[in-house]
Amino acid sequence: MRLSALHILPRRTRKTIEEVDTVGPDPVAAMANLSPAMQGSPKTVHGRFRHKLKIPNIPGFKRRPRIPKPSTTCIVESNPPPTEVVLDFLENLKENRLVEACQQLLLREDQLFGQETMTAEGLGWVCNEDKEDTLQKDYETLLLHLWMAVHATFSSTPSGQHIEILRSAVETITLQEEKDQQWEGRPKGRSKAPVWRPHQCRRTHDNLLKNIVESRMRNAAVEEDNVSVSSADNLSTSMKREICRMGKCLKDDVLRVARDVRDCYPPDFDVCNLYMRLYHQMFSARLTELARSGLDVDDCNYLLCWVNDYYPNDILKHKDLEGHINIESLGTLLSEMDLTTVEEQYLLQKESKVRTWLSNALSKEEEGWLSGKSPELIDGYCFSPLAIDVIQAVDGSMREARTILGSEAKAQRILCQLDSFLISYKKSLEEFVKRRRENTQAVVKANLVSIEQFRDFIVRREVSISEEIQTSCMSTLADLRDCGYGYFTSPIHEELRMQYRRLWTQAWFTGGQMVLDDLLGTLDRHMQQFTDLKPICMEELLGRLHMEMMVEYVKRMMKRKMRLKDQEQQEAAAMLLADSSKLSTYFTEAGSKRSWLSKVLPKIAEVVRLKDPGSIQLEIVTLARDYPDLSWRQISALLFLKANLSTADVDGIKKSLEENRPTVNSSNTNPPFFSKVPAVKTWYMPS
Repeated sequence: MRLSALHILPRRTRKTIEEVDTVGPDPVAAMANLSPAMQGSPKTVHGRFRHKLKIPNIPGFKRRPRIPKPSTTCIVESNPPPTEVVLDFLENLKENRLVEACQQLLLREDQLFGQETMTAEGLGWVCNEDKEDTLQKDYETLLLHLWMAVHATFSSTPSGQHIEILRSAVETITLQEEKDQQWEGRPKGRSKAPVWRPHQCRRTHDNLLKNIVESRMRNAAVEEDNVSVSSADNLSTSMKREICRMGKCLKDDVLRVARDVRDCYPPDFDVCNLYMRLYHQMFSARLTELARSGLDVDDCNYLLCWVNDYYPNDILKHKDLEGHINIESLGTLLSEMDLTTVEEQYLLQKESKVRTWLSNALSKEEEGWLSGKSPELIDGYCFSPLAIDVIQAVDGSMREARTILGSEAKAQRILCQLDSFLISYKKSLEEFVKRRRENTQAVVKANLVSIEQFRDFIVRREVSISEEIQTSCMSTLADLRDCGYGYFTSPIHEELRMQYRRLWTQAWFTGGQMVLDDLLGTLDRHMQQFTDLKPICMEELLGRLHMEMMVEYVKRMMKRKMRLKDQEQQEAAAMLLADSSKLSTYFTEAGSKRSWLSKVLPKIAEVVRLKDPGSIQLEIVTLARDYPDLSWRQISALLFLKANLSTADVDGIKKSLEENRPTVNSSNTNPPFFSKVPAVKTWYMPS
């Protein structure tokens, strides 16, 4: 232990014999001036301590029975009272009874400096200088033992004896602090304080703890790799090993304080927070030096792990420290500026690495496309590993960044690389589809699986992804879906185009069932080529075909090629219901999940069926409520079918719709439909 760091008592100048002889000792006055704590027998000081040597029980050792001494009296006591052994100052020190030794010195101090008498100059004090010097030396000896006990806090495995010695040392510090306060609070003109007052043991104690912490952390930092085998020895760089050792030393020591040392101190010492603050300051200072020294990638990552993960989660939130330390008062290990610099360095290298991974994955995928080979089949379905590889790379990097940076928002930057990748992926797939190679169909089927996996990844992380990144990624994926599914639906609709033209014509009106049967027969023939398309993609393909055929059907109905009289309106409404049922049954059985489409044609059929203008007006408002994207042009085209409506009737319907539009828009529950139907020119009913 460095004694130079401890508080050394100053020496007092000796007085001459003449000065001492001017007054005489007055034991009665001395006892009258004793502090309340020191009055009474030494063995009852503070009402807690007895100067009785307690001999410990040693296993296997039996005490020899006390043999009574011969007595001149005839009365022999069968059970004589135990003899109390009173130890002197040095004996108490030898037994590490620091409180008892301190109390003895305090009593001697009161006896030496509590005597006041009248001199020629007035009220003064007398003291035996030899006794004063002896007392001062004894105080120095006591303090040396005291600081040795504090210095040994972490020197060995905690034991009952070590804890008792430390507790005794802490109580001695408290006694000395109380005595300092007594001397400082004495009335003016009273006895002069001894030269060693105030001892300031509390301040010396705190400084000693600071030196202990600094020494232990320095020793941990420079410890050689071959001193012991530990987790630090397996780390790849000297900087990692240094940080690990310092962090482990910090954790072990503060946990020992919380588990064992804390009970030796009274609450006002706040010893857990005191130690935690000292270790935090030392660790923070060293990490700041390392952060500013210019770190390579691995060392930068490891330092951030300690700053944002290990230290706040594994140490500060340890269950044994709960309730004993004030985490908020500690602050961060690195300043905001230093932390931002290191985190930016980490993010730049992580973004670069992820960007390289994704670029390599896309290049490998493109090589497979251009090789002319078909994708592999898994469970009988075309499959591409692209999405799995990319998602694993992005998600793994996101989890790592979230842990190392301690922030979900900061880790969001990794997702920007996914957005850029999807844009490149879209461009590559669109160019490949245009070339129409022999393996194009199989490649598109496999990549539709990847596109759905990407979309599912973004949707599942909707809460944790920023709105900007989510919007951009979903927009690109929508384009990719249109490219992939459009590759299959476009040829189908091209072949069905001639059959679409027969809808809502006189031929349809006279034999409508045959027109729709032909349409569905052609569609069913095309669907046979998708047996190797994964079910989730097959479901989306059928949903798109269902929607597109419904749109085409309504578009043909609004071409204004027919005007129906009363009876014809009833027949047309019945045919609408029949066609709706046939379309709904086909697509539902095939696997389409867009069941809401089955309600569109029946609602239109009700408008076609009704004759009364008032009833038609109510039905139009209801239709607009269910489908807010229904435009007036489309309503006008629908009303054109009804030959019995006058211009006044149409104007009334339009006025009623305009009055009720603000309320009907608020209750919409259906996806957009009529916005996909091309608008026709507005029709005006002739007068």
